Parts: sequence; C-alpha cells; structure tokens
Amino acid sequence: MLLKELSALASPLSQGQVDKLKQFTSELSSVQLAWVSGYLAATANQSPTAGVPAAETSAAQTVTILYGSQTGNGRGVAQALAAKAQAQGYAVNLSSMGEYKVRQLKQETLLLLVVSTHGEGEAPDDAIELHKFLASKRAPKLDNLHYSVLALGDSSYEFFCQTGKDFDARLSALGAKALLPIVECDVDYEDAAAQWQDSVVEAAKPHIQTSGASVTAIGATAVVGESQYTKQNPYSAEVLVSQKITGRDSDRDVRHVEIDLGESGLTYQVGDALGVWFSNNEALVDEVINGLGLDADENVTVSKESYSLKAALTDKKELTQLYPGLVKSWAELSGNAELASICEDKEQTRQFILKHQLADLIAAYPAKVSATQLVDMLRPLTPRLYSIASSQAEVESEVHLTVALVEDERQGHARFGGASHFLASAEEGQQVNVYVEPNNHFRLPENPETPVIMVGPGTGVAPFRAFMQQRAADGVSGNSWLFFGNPHFEQDFLYQVEWQQYLKNGDLSRLDVAFSRDQAHKVYVQHRITEQAQTLWQWLQDGAHVYICGDAERMAKDVHQALVNIAVEQGGLSADDAEAYFETLRSEKRYQKDVY
Repeated sequence: MLLKELSALASPLSQGQVDKLKQFTSELSSVQLAWVSGYLAATANQSPTAGVPAAETSAAQTVTILYGSQTGNGRGVAQALAAKAQAQGYAVNLSSMGEYKVRQLKQETLLLLVVSTHGEGEAPDDAIELHKFLASKRAPKLDNLHYSVLALGDSSYEFFCQTGKDFDARLSALGAKALLPIVECDVDYEDAAAQWQDSVVEAAKPHIQTSGASVTAIGATAVVGESQYTKQNPYSAEVLVSQKITGRDSDRDVRHVEIDLGESGLTYQVGDALGVWFSNNEALVDEVINGLGLDADENVTVSKESYSLKAALTDKKELTQLYPGLVKSWAELSGNAELASICEDKEQTRQFILKHQLADLIAAYPAKVSATQLVDMLRPLTPRLYSIASSQAEVESEVHLTVALVEDERQGHARFGGASHFLASAEEGQQVNVYVEPNNHFRLPENPETPVIMVGPGTGVAPFRAFMQQRAADGVSGNSWLFFGNPHFEQDFLYQVEWQQYLKNGDLSRLDVAFSRDQAHKVYVQHRITEQAQTLWQWLQDGAHVYICGDAERMAKDVHQALVNIAVEQGGLSADDAEAYFETLRSEKRYQKDVY
C-alpha cells in the first residue's frame, strides 16, 4: 500500500525503478525491510563518505544477527533478539547463516550468533558454509569485530553445543572480542536465551554509540508472510485418519496420519516438517505418580503457572526421554551406588538414557521425591517434528504424516515414544496442536526437469511421497528415481500401491527396493545403490539432485559411503576427491539430507 501511494506522488524515481523497488521489497520480511530503511537513510545522510564502499559504511551501523538452525529453535531465538534490538533503536541485519555472504564478515563490527548443534557435534545445514569458512585459511583477521554466541544443544549427546563452541573459539582466534562469554543452552533453552538476549542488547550499546551509527527505531512486528501459528502459538487441528499401513504380521507399527488444517491458512512446501505437540499417555502419568507415592491433585508451579501434578506431567513435562542431569540428580536422591557409577561415565550414561524412561528410573532406583522436586527436575515437554508426507497441491488444507510407533518392553511394562503413541492412538476428530517448520535445505530443484534421486527407507520415504505428489501436480513426468527399503515386502512396503501407480503413469522413472529380511542375507538400500552404480553415476553427470531421508546413525552414513564408492569406481576419483565431489554437490544444493 505504501509503495502504491508513493508511486502516485511526484517521484525522483523512474517508473522502472519504482517497479524494481516494489518487486524487491515484496520479497523482504519486516526485519529485512527495517534494515534496508536504516541503510538507505544512513547512505542518504552520509555524503561525506562518498567513495567509501556501501558495505563498509552500513556494516558499522548495523547489528548483524545470524542463526544456524536445524529444527527452527535457533531461528526463533534470533528473531526474538532482532525484535529486542529494534526496540532499542538498533538497525538490524537478520539472516540465516546459509544465506549470509561469508566475505561480508570482515566488514562487520557487531555480530551476534545463534547456532544449534546437529547430530554428533555437527553444524546444522545452514551453518556449514560459515563454519567451514571460519576454520579455513581464507578466514580474515577480525580485530574490529565484537561478537557474542548463544549455543543451542542437547546434553544427552556427547558433543554438547559443539558448533557454538567452535564459532566462539574461532572468532576469538581471529582477533574478535566477545561482548559476553558464550552461553550454552540445553533443550530447555527459553529462559537462558531470553536472559542472553537482554544482556547482549545492553552490552552492544556502547559499541553502537561509538560507531556513529544512524539507527532507526522499529517496533517488533511479525515477519511478512509468516503464519500466525508457530511453535509458541500452534494451531488446534483435527485428526482425520490414523491408519496402520504395515501388515498384521509386521514387527513394526507404522501409521499414515491425516490432519485437517481447516481454516487456519497454514501453508507448507514439500520438504517441510510438521511440529506436533502431544500429551503424555495417562497410564504412564499415573505410573509415575503412583510409583513415587505422590498426590495427583497436588498443586505445582511450572513457568510461573499453577497446575495439578497430573496436569503438569500430562502436558508440560517430558516423561519419555531422560537426560544426563536428571539421571545424576536421581543418583544423588536415591543414594544408589550403581546409578552413581553409571553417571561417572559419559558413554554408560548415554546408553542408559537410550534404554530407560522416567518410570523405569523410579522402579529400579527408588527415591523419596516431592512433587515440586520432580517437576523442577524434569525438562519441559517439547514438540516432535515429522517430515510432511503430502503436497498441498494435492491435499489442499490437509497435511499427511508417516509415523512409526516407538515401542519397547522393559521389565514387563510397555514403553512408547510420547508423540508417536499419541498420534498412533489418536481417534478421528481428536484435536492436536501443530505448526509448520520450514526446511529450506530439503527442496525440489528449481527446474522441474532436473532429475531427482530419492533414498528413503522406512518412514524416510515420507517426504518423497510429497515430492511425487508435487511433481505430478506440476505435470512433471520421469526423471525421478526412488530407493526404498524395509524388512519385508508383504508386510512393510509403505505406500506400495501409490508407487506402483506413479511407475505405471510414468511420473516415477525407476523404483529400486530392498527388503532386508526376505532372503538369507540382509539387503539394504545402499546395496541397491551399489548395484546401480553405472546408471546412478550417469544420472549425477546429467545433473541429478540426490536426497536422503531417515536414520542418521547408520543408514545415511552407509548410503553416503556407497555414493562415494561409486564416484571412485565410476568416476575414477580418489577417495578424497570423491568426498570433495559430494561436498560440492551439497554446497550447490544437489545433495540434501533430512536425517534424524
């Protein structure tokens, strides 16, 4: 509206310039618009600096906030920080690390980083390039830079907050000066992040004043085009279907779940994830309360709000996943020497956490704990992310998921994953709180004619169902190849009829399947990839994009090694050059992973 009004007034701009300005600004978020307005105002008012490169004048007037985020937490913290900085009148440049030009780094004077750690100490996808650049010989001296790092992590993993530590150490080594010491946050990061945001905005003040920055006071506003429904404000959707799609004799229970987004206006792209808030199973909640001899109706406080103990354990606290701090606290409360010994060894603790839930801890290591002590020890309940298995081009206001029920038996008790059990047992019409988590690092090629190779064993096939729905809706046929694997053909061929229909229609060019237990020797997707080495290498030479979704621990590593071996055997590359080849594909967004 503003540009429409401006174009109607006498303007020093040509119509062509006005049109370009309209097109450019329509693509920007409110945070980016704010930075541009501050930059333009500063440029207009600084005629004495004519001849100085624009990047150098603008960087000194700007707080640059960069985030590296795998699940959206880092992005959310960075956006909140930008809002607080704007409220102080600072000009802000907010960007994903993946969209940041690393050569700009030497011109920054104030840099605030929010970065998570993915997997075993690895940088999240959008932080990889900046992480590599800082570690390389190309990284410049940064004597004029002041910075601060907020690191997000999970203490259940060995390399807790490793990426944030790497950034902090490297920036310091390059001569940059820390505004504040690095802040390391666990899964329950909200309070620590909010405190860091306030502290770092204050710590930046004198440096902004001495830089002679021309700042613009900007209120905290929503990002243009972003849904009102977020992780903090999810949409209450309705479950339409939760249907088992594995056979009666399968050793796994996989559900196809359909959710109605109604009139929410929520939109998603194929490759995105759906965040699902869930409630803990009532029987599990009762087992925990009864096991400790507590009163379900006793009032407890969570985040300054009062709840009954049962309500807090049902909807506010994590019961199905332990973490090292809880196990250590429990060892002290129980006085159990065996548990204390486990806590002294990181690997033993990690294995213990993988094999136990809170109810198991209570049963095996009795301790006297009050209701308040219990809720204070437990982590907050966090939503789970599921790769979306549908395209809105086909299902419109619905969203589909492929959910494997996590289940195990321990000492005669059935143990389930919190979210998977919630979705598997959901009845038609049940409400579920959801939000869309974008994944810009798992996208179909911009050119629909580009060949795609999809590797998705088990529930890893979910986003490729979405890919195929989108390509079919766009009228794209062929140039697509799916590798799928699971234990048994008759019991575990997820979406079999749909894949066969895509093949019949010509939408899907090739389908290679690996049913690991249908023969004496186990066959996995990496074996099928190796069998098709020559053809697959030719697809890569023809510009194909490769996508891998599913288990990060073993499958993704085994598939990657199979691809590297093909580059060695078919491409005549050395092992190092083959790794470098796929690293180049990754940086060109031709090799993308959605692994967990």
